[in-house]
Amino acid sequence: MRRAEREAAYSAFVLSRQDHLRRIAYALCGNWHDADDLLQVALTRLYTAWPRISSDGNPEAYVRTILMRANVDNHRLRGRRVRTARLDAAGDPAALAGFPVDERDALIEAVQRLPEMQRKVIVLRHWLGFDVHETARELNISDGTVKSHSSRGLAALRARLEAESDEEEQPTGAVGHQAQRA
Repeated sequence: MRRAEREAAYSAFVLSRQDHLRRIAYALCGNWHDADDLLQVALTRLYTAWPRISSDGNPEAYVRTILMRANVDNHRLRGRRVRTARLDAAGDPAALAGFPVDERDALIEAVQRLPEMQRKVIVLRHWLGFDVHETARELNISDGTVKSHSSRGLAALRARLEAESDEEEQPTGAVGHQAQRA
């Protein structure tokens, strides 16, 4: 395959899968700025490996692996980076389209609070729909480890979301005391 054809195939892949890959990166990072940086790293690495990957591999699986590994690298270096304030609190409405905005934000925030491996398993299993074996292969862990991280992650998500729901239902302040007396 000539260089122009390879670049056209790479561009077509990126254009067709970029939004989906960006949402995966967001699920891993928790904010769009870091997700965009992570995706840029992944797509750059994909470009350098494109001649090999496009002919005999699965480019999407390759990019997911890069996203996971680059996220681990970023996590390790997090203490060395300059931190900036998050300006875009609204997020991407397409990320969890079926949920109301407040529930979507609460879910994403709860996922971000999970330990790193639980978060990765939850994203792969329950957001991307991978089965246990695919998730294990993607993360290079055993099927049993996927099951335990998934179980613990879902339990933690339920507990956090239920606790937040209970906090919202309890009245507060002077208005709350009046409401309790009525």
